[in-house]
Amino acid sequence: MTSRSWKESGTRLDKKAKIYVAGHTGLVGSALVRKLNSLGYTNLVLRSSAELDLRSQDAVQKFFAREKPDVVFLAAARVGGILANNTYRAAFIYDNLMIAANVINAAYSVGVQRLLNLGSSCIYPRNADQPLREDSLLTGALEQTNEPYAIAKIAAIKLCDAYNRQYGTKFLSAMPTNLYGPNDNFNLETSHVLPGLIRKFILARLLAEHNHEALMRDVMARPLGFGFRAPQSADDVRAFLQTVGVTAERVLLWGTGNPRREFLHVDDLAEACVMLIDREPHEIGEMINIGTGKDLTVAELASMIGETAGFQGEIVFDRTHPDGTPRKLLDVSRISALGWKPTIPLRYGIESTIRWYFQTLATSPQSA
Repeated sequence: MTSRSWKESGTRLDKKAKIYVAGHTGLVGSALVRKLNSLGYTNLVLRSSAELDLRSQDAVQKFFAREKPDVVFLAAARVGGILANNTYRAAFIYDNLMIAANVINAAYSVGVQRLLNLGSSCIYPRNADQPLREDSLLTGALEQTNEPYAIAKIAAIKLCDAYNRQYGTKFLSAMPTNLYGPNDNFNLETSHVLPGLIRKFILARLLAEHNHEALMRDVMARPLGFGFRAPQSADDVRAFLQTVGVTAERVLLWGTGNPRREFLHVDDLAEACVMLIDREPHEIGEMINIGTGKDLTVAELASMIGETAGFQGEIVFDRTHPDGTPRKLLDVSRISALGWKPTIPLRYGIESTIRWYFQTLATSPQSA
């Protein structure tokens, strides 16, 4: 395999290509839109979930027949952290199966030239050898807490591969590691670990500073989850946060803090996706990992985020709650051989995400 740096050669896609970004309002989709716009791609087709329900086969087929996009980035999905995955198991498998099946089949039916299907590192067996290689897929049992979501994502990979083999399509699948950045989900009930930690430490800091105005603005702008809505006062917020382990003095986190996780800034992922969309299926195989090749413990991550967010209290781990998969570190040798590597260090990425968080609320403390 000959490698070339996409940064040197750029994408070969025609600047006039019609590109559909499915899930453009989410973490990954919005990063793809930013990246494509920065490269001069303006013929983007974008639909919110309210405008187009990707779970509806009829709606999706009509949309593709009408728009006939040249390229598709499939970033739409129902996503969430360990609590959401384990609680809403039926919704996670059904919604994600339907989204993938409808979009991939409709793309084939109208002759889409390129499709990139975005998956997740949770597709790998719970006890697979680390780092996780692409050929570890389906070699063991999955982590039970997110098994329904993982099965749906595995089905999407197999769909792309099957269509390539039967119909000669050029549909690719990429498996990113844990992602974070602007437009993430900061809901305490449904978020992934990193944005959930950012939200908890920011709220704990605002409590410690008695910044009631900022506290109220925060919870009115972004849902907290667990059915908590429309607080009447900062006291209401304080009482609720105490039930989820967030106070001015301490932040309570699930598990032992020992699991190891890898994190990639979503802007790095977007660059990788633009590079990959040009590739041929035989160049990357059935799928390809996208990550940093570096991990740290959840406890180390919490300490880094707490410090960056300006939280000065105690971090406590509740060992009665599950840890999830012990470790998820991706083998990134395949994408590295194609000339791509991430450029945003974790600490800097966390700092920039926290700045974005405050900027979107217009409540940034001077020291943030």
